[in-house]
Order: sequence, then C-alpha cells, then structure tokens
Amino acid sequence: MAEAALSGAPHPLLDNDYASEWMGIEVLGLSDGHATIRMTLRQEMLNGFGMAHGGMIFAFGDTAFALACNPIQPAPGEENNITVASGVDINFLKPAFRGQVLTAVADRRSSAGRSGLYDIQIFAADAAPASETQPSSPGELIAEFRGRSRTIPKK
Repeated sequence: MAEAALSGAPHPLLDNDYASEWMGIEVLGLSDGHATIRMTLRQEMLNGFGMAHGGMIFAFGDTAFALACNPIQPAPGEENNITVASGVDINFLKPAFRGQVLTAVADRRSSAGRSGLYDIQIFAADAAPASETQPSSPGELIAEFRGRSRTIPKK
C-alpha cells in the first residue's frame, strides 16, 4: 500500500497524544501495518548515566507500534474498534545519547482475527550536518521491540 500523505496531524491517533507531542515525534511514513517515526533525544530524556532513559526508548517504540496497528481510515464496520498492546518485549542493544536522532520502523508480522504481531526496530544516528535536513541513514540499531496487539471495542 502507498505511504500516506503527511500534512497536518498525519494520524488521528496523534490528535490528543500529548506524550508523543512532548517527545517531539515526527511521522515519516504510514501505510497498512507499517509506521516510521523520528525524534531527537533531548537532555530531559536522559538517565543518570547521560544516555537515553529506557522508558523514553520504550515510549518511542510504543508510539510506532500504535501507529502501525491502527489504520488512518478504519475499514467499514471497524470505526468503533481500536487496537491496543496486549503485551510487549524490548531488548536494548546499545545506548543512545543527547542530540542523536532516533528512528523507529514498525512492521506487522502477522495478523489473525483480533490479534497481531509487530516488530519495531529503533535506530540512533548522529544529528545531520546543518546542510542536511535529516541524517543520511537511520543509524545503528539500538533496540528491538516486539508487540502483540488486540483489537477491542472503543469505549
């Protein structure tokens, strides 16, 4: 499926997502079962060791997961459903540091009935030089996030 046009709020899920807004998350791409997002690590996102707090990496991956799980335009008959996490695992592989640009790439691996399985890879790259608007590559893999989803009625 083609990537969605990203003008204004690229996904209705982000309309009232104040955590993602605070993190400065930018949506790079959305399609059925896929999301790519980016953010820059700020000082207030670091732990006492001067590296990215694990909770920040987790929350970043969780946003990519949510965007990949929930279509921009629900299918007919699905307007009153949402897809949420039923469980997740994360493996931290390398640290990330202030000023680095994180990119998360979320992909659906399986979907059966109301359950799904998603893999999210999180990368860190040094900020791009002033002459470029973004890093030339997503950088080094710093975390692997696996999410299990469940579609439930909206309350």
